[in-house]
Amino acid sequence: MKQSNGKIAGTLIFVGAVQFILGMLVAECLYPGYSVSENYISDLGKLDAASAPVFNGSVFVLGLTIVVSAYFLRQIAPRKVFLGFFVLCGIGAMGVGVFPEDFGMVHGIVSLIAFLFGALSAIGSYKIQKPPLSYFAVVLGLTSLLALILFMVGVYLGLGKGGMERMIAYPMLLWAIGFGGHLIKE
Repeated sequence: MKQSNGKIAGTLIFVGAVQFILGMLVAECLYPGYSVSENYISDLGKLDAASAPVFNGSVFVLGLTIVVSAYFLRQIAPRKVFLGFFVLCGIGAMGVGVFPEDFGMVHGIVSLIAFLFGALSAIGSYKIQKPPLSYFAVVLGLTSLLALILFMVGVYLGLGKGGMERMIAYPMLLWAIGFGGHLIKE
């Protein structure tokens, strides 16, 4: 049962992350004049944007797959703190889909929850994985955390606000794909 639950969780995490990356790329193409450097990721979900249904639907599905996968990870994850972080990340991602940028502070809060707890989930997953993947998880999580701090204080390192925001999101998504693949294999 444990092994089957891990495969289900891994599949959900892998599919959720991959479909979001592809959904974000499609949304960027649908948004006239979109700049990955100068636009926020969440600009793709603004209610008046042609990209909104794709982006908001995709980020909601990402969050949903994370929350559902946490149910299947209960027996595998030795640390319940990790599961708590992971569920909060998923709830935050679903919140981004339900409360796009047009919702102001509410959107900011759910985005912060998704970013912060996604990074902490990557770091917290090190006990569930074997080296070297466990090391990569910590490095990717710390990269996202550092980028989140820099983003929040307005230090973009020449990447623009959109580029720095992607330095928060991309490492977590890469971790999720690797983690999902690991769980599928185990």
